[in-house]
Amino acid sequence: MPDSVPATILFDGVCNLCNGFVQRVIRHDPRGQFRFAALQSEAGQTLLAAHGQTSSTADPDSVLLIQNGQVYERSTAVLHIAHGLGWPWRALGIGWLLPRAWRDAAYRFVARHRYRWFGRQDSCLVPTPELRGRFL
Repeated sequence: MPDSVPATILFDGVCNLCNGFVQRVIRHDPRGQFRFAALQSEAGQTLLAAHGQTSSTADPDSVLLIQNGQVYERSTAVLHIAHGLGWPWRALGIGWLLPRAWRDAAYRFVARHRYRWFGRQDSCLVPTPELRGRFL
């Protein structure tokens, strides 16, 4: 992946599980190869539209990864992100052995219950000044 165009992770900005995922990626991505945008944000919606995608801001149900002009969603996005973080996260690559339908079914199950299980914030994550450059 070219350093000049970092991969972008689009996430549900009010979901506690999604925000925790973003924080984990940030901690394990010292090279800064990933940048981030909330699906509810104008930047997130613009990026989706530029890649021919649509998303309901009322119920964003998938983590999306835009990398090298490709859009990956659900479990496929998570597996690509884990691969990009290196070891030990790359070990999650064992998930590629499962059929995509099974992986995505598990992903959708968690996504459907994420607010009930992990909670929800009133507004999108506001990055710290040190991280602001990684958020769109």
